[in-house]
Amino acid sequence: MYFLWYLLIGLAAGWIASLIFKGSGSGLLVNLIVGLSVGPNAVLALLIGQNSRDEINRTLHTVLTFGAALGAGLMLVGWLSARPILVLSGTPESVLDEALLYIFIYFLSIPFMVVYNFGAAVLRSYGDSRRPMYYLLLSGTVNVVLNLFLVIVMQLGVAGVAIATVISNVLSAVMVITHLIRRDDDFAFRFRRMRIEKEPLLRILQIGIPAGIQGAIFSVSNVFIQSGINSFGENAIAGSSLALNFEYFTYDIANAFAQAAVTFTSQNFGAGDIGRCKRIFRLCLLFGIVFTEILSAVFMVWDDFFVSIYTSSSAVAVFAVSRMRHVCSLEGLTATYEVESASLRGMGRSLEPAVFTILGTVVFRLIWMATVFRHFPTYEMLMNVYPASWIFTGAALLIVYVRQMRRTARSV
Repeated sequence: MYFLWYLLIGLAAGWIASLIFKGSGSGLLVNLIVGLSVGPNAVLALLIGQNSRDEINRTLHTVLTFGAALGAGLMLVGWLSARPILVLSGTPESVLDEALLYIFIYFLSIPFMVVYNFGAAVLRSYGDSRRPMYYLLLSGTVNVVLNLFLVIVMQLGVAGVAIATVISNVLSAVMVITHLIRRDDDFAFRFRRMRIEKEPLLRILQIGIPAGIQGAIFSVSNVFIQSGINSFGENAIAGSSLALNFEYFTYDIANAFAQAAVTFTSQNFGAGDIGRCKRIFRLCLLFGIVFTEILSAVFMVWDDFFVSIYTSSSAVAVFAVSRMRHVCSLEGLTATYEVESASLRGMGRSLEPAVFTILGTVVFRLIWMATVFRHFPTYEMLMNVYPASWIFTGAALLIVYVRQMRRTARSV
């Protein structure tokens, strides 16, 4: 019983920590960091294609040094802003001290979390996507085991939950760095070479910042859609949040093929093989749509069963199933703009995806809510804004991609 209580407090404090880290629950800062990790992936893959051996090692050390410095800065920001944000968010006095304890310990893991993400991007740049997955599986298992041990056996309460998180993040970062230290090629990491060099950093930020903005924009647009969902009451809010879990599962497939696209496009673009870049785009787009839709179909065929895992309320289930049928069933459309964006970034074009994503996910959705949803104010019509915006964004970025490939072909 005590374990559940401490775990719930830890989860609540963790949610508040995510508010600090992400920025008012909108995910702006964390998405920016995720976007920045696209930069090392694309830049290093491009250098591999160009066979720029010296530049690869310089960029590698800049990536990891910058990641460590960035993580340390975020840790300090979290510590300094924890109490004010907890107070402003209305945290009860009864759990304030324990929440602060959790956050103080939790933020010790932020530098390691950032280093892992940047290190995993390095591995993916030369096509190794399995090791990052194995490292996460192992660290996640360690996290669960330590939670049980530290809270139940050691009676450390909320501190135990936070310590388990720190240790698991340290473990994942250490495994990535250890692998790079053991290498004896261009991707060999050495602590004595740690430094931030201006030229590699600017190339990384040139691709990473627009990618981060693109991810953050989704959070901004969702705030407006959530306000519409809230107007339908508590059951709609709960049902929508429930259905969102299945969208995360399906979207991850589309995003995986986008990650593959940015890596292999960068390598082949750097090598000057435009024909192979086109084939990579077609395959990633096709597989992203097909495999995402296969999983979506599984969720749709047995939608009542999957929804019943999360709720026994028929009123909540109605809204959850409705969202699944209008949004999750068409999740394969997300592969269009994700793969197109990734392919453009692989060729060093990161601004266009960010601009058209803003138009498609913010401007288009705001227009939809002010016009279509205003005249047809139903829950189903509100949900339709998702696939409609995906089609708009995907079509716009496809035009940009085709024009970019034609310009590239003429310049070769």
